[in-house]
Amino acid sequence: MITEPIHHELVRRQVLRGLVLNRAGGYHFAGNFLDFSFDHVSRDEVRASLDPGPHCTEVDGQISVGAVAMLADLLLASSVRTSLEGSQRLATVTMTLQFTGLPLTERLEGASTFGGFFKDGAGRQGMSRFVIRARGVEVCHGSGAFMALDPPKGVTLRSMPHRRRGDPDPMLPAESGLARDELKVLRNADSALAQTVSAGGAFIRHFWGYAPHKTADGARCTVKNTPQIGNRVGHVQGGIIMGLAAATASAALPPTWSLAGISAWYISPGEGRVIKARSRVLHHGRLTAVVRTEITGKNNRRVLEVVTTHAHRAGA
Repeated sequence: MITEPIHHELVRRQVLRGLVLNRAGGYHFAGNFLDFSFDHVSRDEVRASLDPGPHCTEVDGQISVGAVAMLADLLLASSVRTSLEGSQRLATVTMTLQFTGLPLTERLEGASTFGGFFKDGAGRQGMSRFVIRARGVEVCHGSGAFMALDPPKGVTLRSMPHRRRGDPDPMLPAESGLARDELKVLRNADSALAQTVSAGGAFIRHFWGYAPHKTADGARCTVKNTPQIGNRVGHVQGGIIMGLAAATASAALPPTWSLAGISAWYISPGEGRVIKARSRVLHHGRLTAVVRTEITGKNNRRVLEVVTTHAHRAGA
């Protein structure tokens, strides 16, 4: 059993590791922090995996839904990228995840395939599908669509490095050598670790700001747009913001309900000082429930529309 000081040290090392890997460019801190392994990348198939750990698991030992959504986003987008120039970026158009209900406590191994580009579109909208397994058993599957875009003016994007499990670990930086934004991420991690002691809960929820509260008709959550949840252009990462929607939607229902599926439509970039999620229960039946979640950002601009389905747990 991991004692609390060791648990905290492991999480802190993971944050520092993510920061130093982030200096290589081509990827974002959140992905480097979670330490995805690119096990195979080709035009025929992309395979990537994620190990559980104290940095990314909930109190029940399951990998955070935000981390699962990031793995799905990574798989789907990487399949589309195999047919694009490395300097182009992708904007998520839509993404769906369907869970099988099996626990997410083991290494997650995902595979995705490219489904081609939407025909006759003014832009290049790529489509792909994925499946995620644990110990060879399917735990989640889904699909997504992405628009290929040039990077914002003044921003140069590099090809994503495909690190694999077992690659040499980088030398961890001393705190005195961290840049201002890097130090901010580390301080936010220290604050999240302190909250796990004082208030309980999982580190990853405090670190990413998943702290929804129930309302009369659903739930709400406000998240600060900090560097640890952003992508290379400063927008909240697509998987993390999907996880925020899922966490808020789940808070709108009693704990006897399990998240079964997520369908998300990405309307505008997740930018602004804060990101707000508002969930409203559309249907609350005996066996299934449906929740609609709207996420807004700068100037109350709509960022994401999400519909989640939930299943009542057996015997609950």
